[in-house]
Amino acid sequence: MQRWRGLEAVPTGWGRSVVTIGIFDGVHRGHQKLIDRAVALGRERGLPTVLVTFDPHPSELVRPGSHPARLTSLARRAELIAGLGVDAFCVLPFTAELSRRSPAEFVHEVLVDRLHSAVVVVGDNFTFGHRAEGDVAMLADLGRRFGFTVEGLGLVSDDSVTLSSTFVRACIDAGDVETAAAVLGRPHRIDGVVVHGDRRGRELGFPTANVASPPWTALPADGVYAGRFVIGERSLPAAVSVGTNPTFSGRQRTVEAYVLDVDEDFYGHEVSVEFTHRLRGMERYDGVEALVEQMHRDVTRTRELLGGA
Repeated sequence: MQRWRGLEAVPTGWGRSVVTIGIFDGVHRGHQKLIDRAVALGRERGLPTVLVTFDPHPSELVRPGSHPARLTSLARRAELIAGLGVDAFCVLPFTAELSRRSPAEFVHEVLVDRLHSAVVVVGDNFTFGHRAEGDVAMLADLGRRFGFTVEGLGLVSDDSVTLSSTFVRACIDAGDVETAAAVLGRPHRIDGVVVHGDRRGRELGFPTANVASPPWTALPADGVYAGRFVIGERSLPAAVSVGTNPTFSGRQRTVEAYVLDVDEDFYGHEVSVEFTHRLRGMERYDGVEALVEQMHRDVTRTRELLGGA
């Protein structure tokens, strides 16, 4: 899959293509249906499929401080999308200038002049252009004017629940990582770098990797989870704590992974943590002994949930 940042990165002489546009944060099952349709149309017509997204999230510019927590980093999004058969991943830097483009200007500059769209596939709630004035009906009208067709796909529902990034964020915020995984089609995952912590876990017999993730990452509710610690090609079972360590009057929210049966120095490494099951909420214990007993129970339960790993 080719990766372009900005329209100037589109190769000279790029021909006709099938295009899909959106934020695609999480690349959940609803997004996957949209992308699958675009890829299928591209293959039917013998055309490459281009996915267009934005960075940063438009709301970061339009409503600073109010934008949603990030389910996937841009790099992770590209990795997931590449696995769906997309030919080119085009990231448009979302700037004040771009936000002021009228719907017609956006279509002409992006979809016509640079990507030479033959078909554009979007969700039926898609909006674009200055103040989100454009919708799917307007996009179809512009398509007739500029020579491309438009498909607006309905949102995907599961048991009357619409599969959306907003719903996934709500699940994660509540600690319901199992439902989040059902919507995503895989466990929710955060990426980060292992940094030095207070080393208290090692003193208790449970050395942990303290994972620092980028700002605005969607972290699960405070608690203890079973999951996987991913480093390079290895995916290792882990018991993961998210919270402030209330037993020790902690204040800073951290993600700490105890990797089962592995005692390595992970400091400085880029890693990922996948959350598969919620074990319990975060609790304050009266003493270290009670906390250690609970940690042993957490590890035992993690082994059971991860198939004896």
